[in-house]
Amino acid sequence: MGLLDGLMGNASELELDKVEKELKDLLVPSEKVEHAYKLIRDLFVFTDKRLLLIDKQGMTGKKVEYHSIPYKSVVHFSVETAGTLDLDAELKIWISGSAVPIQKKFNKSLNIYKVQSVLAAYVLK
Repeated sequence: MGLLDGLMGNASELELDKVEKELKDLLVPSEKVEHAYKLIRDLFVFTDKRLLLIDKQGMTGKKVEYHSIPYKSVVHFSVETAGTLDLDAELKIWISGSAVPIQKKFNKSLNIYKVQSVLAAYVLK
């Protein structure tokens, strides 16, 4: 993904082995990364046990927030597709105990239906 893609908000699917190496200190011994997407600098990672939202902050991205969401905590979620004038698709995830959803925007270059399908497969088990 080039700099221009990053500035435009394009998301891309990542190589799982590289993501697993980067997150080795966060994963439990039997946990496996199964899907991962990069949104500018942030990561959206599906493991076999939870959803990890990784928010790289600041100018250098050295400060990082790791948000771990067990799939059983997802109450509901929605997808809003990109339109003619609104170029971003949006995924909203509501977590039990929180009235405000987690929102992530995706550019048309990534199939939002695929991301939603992956989330649904874990949540609806």
